[in-house]
Amino acid sequence: MRLGVTIFASDLAMSPVELAREAEARGFASLYLPEHTHIPVSRRTPPPTGDAELAQEYKRSLDPWAALAAAAAVTSRIRLGTGVALVAQHDPIALAKQIATVDLLSGGRVVLGIGYGWNREEMADHGVEWKTRRARVRETMLAMQALWANEVAGFDGEFVRFEPSWQWPKPVQQPRPPVYLGGAAGPILFSHIAEYGDGWLPIGGAGIREALPELRRAFEGRGRDPAGLEVVPLGVFPTEAKLAHYAASGVTEAVLRLPSAPRDQVLPVLDAYAEFLDDGV
Repeated sequence: MRLGVTIFASDLAMSPVELAREAEARGFASLYLPEHTHIPVSRRTPPPTGDAELAQEYKRSLDPWAALAAAAAVTSRIRLGTGVALVAQHDPIALAKQIATVDLLSGGRVVLGIGYGWNREEMADHGVEWKTRRARVRETMLAMQALWANEVAGFDGEFVRFEPSWQWPKPVQQPRPPVYLGGAAGPILFSHIAEYGDGWLPIGGAGIREALPELRRAFEGRGRDPAGLEVVPLGVFPTEAKLAHYAASGVTEAVLRLPSAPRDQVLPVLDAYAEFLDDGV
């Protein structure tokens, strides 16, 4: 089981460029960054954490693709992922080029973790009707994957439409960079993973062992081999027992949560997490 790290990158936290370099030097497999284009002041949508107040870092998050591109320039091995990208809020043609460019410049190290989104006001500001967000994510992903894998690609969906077109660069990873979908276990999520994804990105790890048979059946229903399925719990506070349980449950990578804080607070936690690498997890 691989171990990666995630941080809520902001202008007040340790630079993800520095963090990527430090994480790679310690032997971590990946670095994941979240995305919020903006946060409306209205709190009609309550914080997803259940807290009374929305944490400061939500308001100050960096653009993940710019940050990951910068991190790619100072590293050579570590995988660079989003956890999670809100693809429904983007133009799929422009986003496809952005992701493919980072994959090209990083030598094929991009991992695209995506989510449906939790903030109604943020979605609305991007013109996304809340009840359509899952369908929009699906069409955005299918359209981008067509651009990545084909010399000429067009798309004619309900929300995404463009005529047959050329687009380069193509990502190094073909037919696409790995795509992991975040969210709670359920038939809609699992059907989407089986259709256009490569793995599941649950927040935390509760219930993974019980849910995996259903996800594997969804993969098989699409004629896909479930042996290739990635299961990557995100935002984990690790213990030896928890990581052993994940490994026994079929988890392929655990992404450990670092504090959204300056370098002097992040590095001691990173060093403590590195001990789990030394334990041979």
